[in-house]
Amino acid sequence: MYMRQTWFIGCLLTVLSSNLFAQKIEFQEYTLDNGLHVILHQDKTAPVITTSVMYHVGTKNENPNRTGFAHFFEHLLFEGTTNIPKGEWMKIVSGNGGYNNANTSVDRTYYYEVFPSNNLELALWMEADRLKQPIINQVGVDTQKEVVKEEKRLKVDNQPYGNLLSEVRKYLFTKHPYRWNIDGSMEHIDAATLADFQAFNKKFYVPNNAVLVVAGNFETQQAVEWIKKYFGPIKKSADPEKINVTEDPITQAIQAKYEDPNIQIPAIVVGYRIPSMKTREARTLDLIAAILSDGKSSRLYKKIVDDKKMALQIGAFPVSQEDYGMYVIYGLPLGNNTTDSILAEIDQEILKLQTELISERDYQKLQNAIDTDFVSRNSGVEKIAENLAKYYMLYGDVNLVNTEADIYRSITREEIREAAKKYLNANQRLLLNYVPKSN
Repeated sequence: MYMRQTWFIGCLLTVLSSNLFAQKIEFQEYTLDNGLHVILHQDKTAPVITTSVMYHVGTKNENPNRTGFAHFFEHLLFEGTTNIPKGEWMKIVSGNGGYNNANTSVDRTYYYEVFPSNNLELALWMEADRLKQPIINQVGVDTQKEVVKEEKRLKVDNQPYGNLLSEVRKYLFTKHPYRWNIDGSMEHIDAATLADFQAFNKKFYVPNNAVLVVAGNFETQQAVEWIKKYFGPIKKSADPEKINVTEDPITQAIQAKYEDPNIQIPAIVVGYRIPSMKTREARTLDLIAAILSDGKSSRLYKKIVDDKKMALQIGAFPVSQEDYGMYVIYGLPLGNNTTDSILAEIDQEILKLQTELISERDYQKLQNAIDTDFVSRNSGVEKIAENLAKYYMLYGDVNLVNTEADIYRSITREEIREAAKKYLNANQRLLLNYVPKSN
């Protein structure tokens, strides 16, 4: 009785906290004459501000013979500006009680600073200066080449299963520039000239290819004035061309193999190409991933890892992207079990999703998880700032920060079954045997 009572109280607290904190996120948005879109989210509950700029440039915008540029620029643009000497960017931020970072995806590059709220003007000036007059010279390029190479060695080349996603990309995409990894080719970076890097900056790092977000404790009128003062004079450039590449449907299973020198246990990797993350079907597949492998009570984990003890690890996850997505399922066999036996179990669970409606109980668990996820994704101005930028730039609708959870809640059990039937078929997938490197 005590355990049941505790469980009930825990569920009740979860619901109450979701209702309490899943409040509407208020924001204002406008566009400067130079095309820079601005989003303001005021939150005076803590004395901090996040200032961020997202540029609509990622891996997919690279020249096939110059891959890795988007990620390289994530590092290069911390080298300095006309007004900020080399090596001083981080010192200025930390010296004023803040911190900063950046990240790159296949679709966009994102830079941000978090400061005490009395440093908003400083943050805006720094980001505007980075946009207007970054220093891109041979010294900076040579410095960051070594940084990027070392990062790739640590995070990819010497990491167990570090090339898993890049191998999936290579086979699921044959035309679209999603086919290469975010790190790109170090040979391409080495072969690039200084003029190549300067041209990339001139083409993509322009105000009309960016969104500025200010979130936190600030006065709106003052923020608007400073944004106009520092970003307004930056000149608009030609809009970068949009990527518009259509992939042929996959109609026959793709068989592939990759040898990884960093592993001892093989993995079976199943990859599917799925629609853009902006579609309802992609969101439905997100829910299917939760059913299959979100937590120890999920179908794949409970059956294959917990009950049958056939695998060390099992998982299913979507890779959300602007044009096409990827859906990846993987398993690491345990003991005498094989990757083929793991695949057979995975296929059984997919078949159930394709032929049976999930139970009302499982459906309610999904609904609860949606509420919890909404609260988690928007817990703090730093996360809210990135979400506001993402929904504007990649989805074209900033208010999805408030309404996307409603879209997920409206997805029916029937839609879950239909999405599994449409996208998770044996003749539409990659089967990748990811194995230890042979001697």
